[in-house]
Amino acid sequence: MRLLDRYLFRELLTPLAFCLGGLLILGNCFSLFGELDDFQREKLRLLDVIEYTVAITPEFLVMVLPITLLLAMLYALTNHTRCNEITAMRAAGISLWRICAPYFVAGGALSVALFGLNEIVVPRSMEWAEHIKTRYVPNPDDASTRTIFPNFGFINARGHRNWSMKEYHLKTHEMVQPIVSWPLLDGSTQVLQADRASRTNGVWTFFNAAEFSKAGARAPLVPLFETNVTALVMPDFDETPRQIQSEIKIISYQSIRNARRSDIPLADILAYLQLHSDNPRKDLNWLFTKFQGRLALPWTCLVVVLVAIPFGVASGRRNLFVGVAGSIFICFAYFVIQQVSMAMGSQGVMPAWVAAWLPNMVFGLLGLALMVRVR
Repeated sequence: MRLLDRYLFRELLTPLAFCLGGLLILGNCFSLFGELDDFQREKLRLLDVIEYTVAITPEFLVMVLPITLLLAMLYALTNHTRCNEITAMRAAGISLWRICAPYFVAGGALSVALFGLNEIVVPRSMEWAEHIKTRYVPNPDDASTRTIFPNFGFINARGHRNWSMKEYHLKTHEMVQPIVSWPLLDGSTQVLQADRASRTNGVWTFFNAAEFSKAGARAPLVPLFETNVTALVMPDFDETPRQIQSEIKIISYQSIRNARRSDIPLADILAYLQLHSDNPRKDLNWLFTKFQGRLALPWTCLVVVLVAIPFGVASGRRNLFVGVAGSIFICFAYFVIQQVSMAMGSQGVMPAWVAAWLPNMVFGLLGLALMVRVR
């Protein structure tokens, strides 16, 4: 069976390589032509444009990999069926599931690769691409390339602490003129003010700090100490730089300017949810849906295998372009269901996990049902 597996792999990988290369070239060319005016405005040179093309390739690869696998499988299976090779294998006593074992292995391997690309490579490559675009003409309004954030603040709903500061330095994790307030058991509010704060040995340290108490929203601040503390260590403040960075990224992802950027990585979603775990569920529906969507996306490759097998095996002597037309219809239907379900999950109409996994469940069950009916 190893000889047969190698043959099926080879017949699949050849159209997969051609389709992937062709779609990547077309996609990158389309993207570059659409951004020519931006390149001129940002004064990018030829080598910069080439470097930018390399940087955006992983994101486009994540988008086209399931489509490429579908095209390649329909092409390979249709070709095998037209030459009666599938019929010969089954006449030799080999079951359809065993014949398709190499395809399931390929789908599983591509699912793992897709998850790694989406969570590790794509976020870094997109940051690289943004840095290339602002290499000569910096854009102070782009949160992805800024390292200093003025008038920044956030709320730790889990710890019931409200943070505000004049500046936050992303690389050094330093705060300028931070103010932290949190409620006490007696109903009053304690306020911590300092000239600056930094993260040292995993603990926030406030320099030239002063603490106050506040009896009500409009009540004056009452100093708790007569003099400022030179260095005040606050081990109870468990907010980490990683969580603060996720807060910045989530705000950036929600802006219209960054609507075309890659989706939110799982690490950023988890860090953000740690700070906002006590927020109302309805306010976080969209983020839970995003989280489940990130988990469901890689499994698209296996769903593609399940759908492509019955379509390709049952194609008979039809033209090879029937597989292309079928893949276009399948992709369109999958995209429509995905967008509708994700929108409903974000609005809380359906549970987040159902909204994210619904397209995979629908097409996966459809593929299984069609495979059972293949003769």
